[in-house]
Amino acid sequence: MIQVPGPIPARLEDGFERVLREQRLPAGFPRAVLDEADWVAQVPRLDAKDLTDVPFVTIDPPGSMDLDQALHLERLRDGYRVWYAIADVGAFVRVGGPVDAEARTRGETVYLPVGRVPLHPKVLSEGAASLLPGTTRPAAVWRIDLDADGQIVGADVQRARVRSRERLDYAYVQAAVDTATADGTLGLLAEIGMLRLRLERARGGVTLPTPEQEIVRDDGGYRLEYRMPLPAEAWNAQISLLTGMAAASMMLDAEIGILRVLPAPQPDDLAKVRRVAKALGVPWPEGAGYGEVVHDLDPKNPQQAAFLHESKVLLRGAGYAAFDGAPPKLAEHAAVAAPYAHVTAPLRRLVDRYATEVCLAVAAGEPVPADVRAVLPLLPDIMAATGRRAGAVDRACVDLVEAFLLRDRIGQAFEAMVIDVDERRGGGQVQLVEPAVIARCDGELPLGERVTVRLTQADPATREVRFTLA
Repeated sequence: MIQVPGPIPARLEDGFERVLREQRLPAGFPRAVLDEADWVAQVPRLDAKDLTDVPFVTIDPPGSMDLDQALHLERLRDGYRVWYAIADVGAFVRVGGPVDAEARTRGETVYLPVGRVPLHPKVLSEGAASLLPGTTRPAAVWRIDLDADGQIVGADVQRARVRSRERLDYAYVQAAVDTATADGTLGLLAEIGMLRLRLERARGGVTLPTPEQEIVRDDGGYRLEYRMPLPAEAWNAQISLLTGMAAASMMLDAEIGILRVLPAPQPDDLAKVRRVAKALGVPWPEGAGYGEVVHDLDPKNPQQAAFLHESKVLLRGAGYAAFDGAPPKLAEHAAVAAPYAHVTAPLRRLVDRYATEVCLAVAAGEPVPADVRAVLPLLPDIMAATGRRAGAVDRACVDLVEAFLLRDRIGQAFEAMVIDVDERRGGGQVQLVEPAVIARCDGELPLGERVTVRLTQADPATREVRFTLA
């Protein structure tokens, strides 16, 4: 979600509030939820296992307070050891209690340009349960051993007390690596992250090199820019991915749990995307998978940007599969190219707490608690509904910001790339070179080519932006 820096213009603030009302997002927490959260924040379950001597650090966007993960990396004689501490929300939240019941209606934290609608009350998500530096916290601590190539050779998880040493951000980590001053965990993060990215590519996994929209201050106003994620963000994401893969393997072996799944692309969709690649001059070597094709593409190149946009059809249809007994028919996530589970963001996503509880029980050789077991089959529908709502909020807020920033430029011409063509209705979508806007455009559009377009509509009230070929 893009963020608006500095004071928020009244028209934008009103627009964001309208989005909240349209999507029926809660304005606050019921009194019973706040009361329970205040109480359990003072009396968490702190397990006897003490790992406060492990020098964990967190890596998050600047200003983040809901810190789900802390990591420490070690080099072994023949590989690596990943220590990954995940906020133990289960040490505070009672299944079936007021906080849990409210979390089931929310599903996940919803982010807006001016704040968030949190999954849990802030006394937990930004306080007692967050892995803030210098504080002792309950955590579900994963210990994952990798061989010299970065492959998982062993994984375990247990409850323990931890204490993070520092709260770092991606720019700091990237600068340390780029200036060769990164040592210990930060140096190994780059090393392990690149190994895991290489393995992802080899098994056919997909990480799309897509830019993000970012609002920056500009001469008393604002402008939209494109920002490519830093390599450090990809390295950090690989630690989360390998933990999710280890969790999925653990649950499949135990024949109980909940997976994040994505079906393989339909043959017709794959054939269409191959035709688009050929038409746009995007190389697709014989025998290469989709992940290998997109790995090195440049979204600044018009043809490659169009291909990346068109090929997203291959990544649609993600969901969750709960099972208690035989594994589900669909047990893999096509973009990960392996079984995968969400376990690393329990402060922000409901399903992660329940999947973590399953893994903790399995790793300890204990039965999965009956109350956890009873909720598992409910989670796919909960997460699907709340995920759709979060996606709608994200799209509406981006549309609003784009319309607001372009509202005084009706009639102006812009350079753009054609990234989508609507063969049925005509027109399509263009991605402006500057500012960072993606919007509908009318006219006969040549896919993957650079064109000049003229702004015909930018209405913050309807959140609609529209162009036509100039």
